[in-house]
Amino acid sequence: MNIEIINGRLIDPASHLDKLGSLYISAGKIVGVLNAPEGFQAEHTIDAQAQVVCPGFVDLATHLREPGQTHKASIQSETQAAASAGFTSLCMPPDTNPVIDTAAVVELINDKAEQAGYPHIYPIAALTRGLAGKELSSMYSLKQAGCIAVSHAQAPIQSLLILRRAMEYAATHDLLLIYVPQEQALINNGCAHEGAMASQYGLPSIPVAAETIALMQCIELIELTGCRVHFRGLSCARSVVLIQKAKQAGLAITADIAMHHLHLIDTDMPPYDSSYHVLPPLRSADDRDALIKAVQEGVIDSICSDHQPHDVDAKLGAFPETEAGISSLETVLPLMLRLVAAKDLQLIEGIAKLSSAPARTLGIEAGTLAVGVVADVCIFDPEKEWQINSSTWQSRGWNTPYWHTMMQGKVTQTIQAGKVIFSE
Repeated sequence: MNIEIINGRLIDPASHLDKLGSLYISAGKIVGVLNAPEGFQAEHTIDAQAQVVCPGFVDLATHLREPGQTHKASIQSETQAAASAGFTSLCMPPDTNPVIDTAAVVELINDKAEQAGYPHIYPIAALTRGLAGKELSSMYSLKQAGCIAVSHAQAPIQSLLILRRAMEYAATHDLLLIYVPQEQALINNGCAHEGAMASQYGLPSIPVAAETIALMQCIELIELTGCRVHFRGLSCARSVVLIQKAKQAGLAITADIAMHHLHLIDTDMPPYDSSYHVLPPLRSADDRDALIKAVQEGVIDSICSDHQPHDVDAKLGAFPETEAGISSLETVLPLMLRLVAAKDLQLIEGIAKLSSAPARTLGIEAGTLAVGVVADVCIFDPEKEWQINSSTWQSRGWNTPYWHTMMQGKVTQTIQAGKVIFSE
């Protein structure tokens, strides 16, 4: 279908574009920006008056819960949520059941994505078999099957020697390693930031060192192995310092942060409210401010959702016994706009952190409105107010601390590979 999007504010961070105008799509690709190509005949017109037209968002960590945990969510349900939130490309961590450690599991996920009408799901291969942390997976065959990176999700690795061998293997085949820096011995079944709040309510705590020690160890191994590494889900000021130094030393690293860590801190949490239970935990106000500054300065390259939908039972019981994670895809855009409203980010910078920057990290053709690339487009109304409730929420996971909160900024249309996959 030939689609024209007219009267919108076109923002494309990759080409430094921010102008009022039109966008033209044909055969699944962008064929014109601002000006229509010769002989173009629109079959479908979208009037984006007073709306922003930007690249579809690319998420570096979306837990879709399938295969294996369909009582929580499914590829069908969560891709619907992603489409409604402006996301057109999703990275799927390997901690499914079965784990993404064979080509057969990759094929299953691709089949499910096709059935859901959402082809841009990128499986991430497990670093070790079964995520047991002992025996390396067949990374090269998984790359051939379609995995664009390797990761160990949040599962512990048995030893630094295993991590070193995995990084050497990944570097040999030019595979990106997505690494979540967590030292399990220091986490020690903790569930909250080590600070006054955890002490006041008697919650098992997690020190900042649980992240920074794992981060430093991995940085040392990057120097040793030459592996390309993306650090997933940083949470504290000290990590920012380490990432900045490593980048200045010329190491091939990138980093991201979950959107909720740019807004929520440990003292925001009502006592024992498990919707605030995340890993890494919500840190201090000083940590959050340092993370915002790191995003502004480019030390942190991308912002992701770290979407983790849960069923009701997973969030019942004593706080330490509940499962960590927030259902977060649908809050990413309005929370990004809050940063813009607070002048912590410019709109074009916020869009870049959700589109061109993660696409560049992954090396995929996405995150831009350039002529000739696949037409992944998000159209949103930055002024539209809406409430998070059962009638507006698409994900099957209702585990969000923002339930019944009024939000500003709503996606009105999402186009993936030239096909409208969401229309309000």
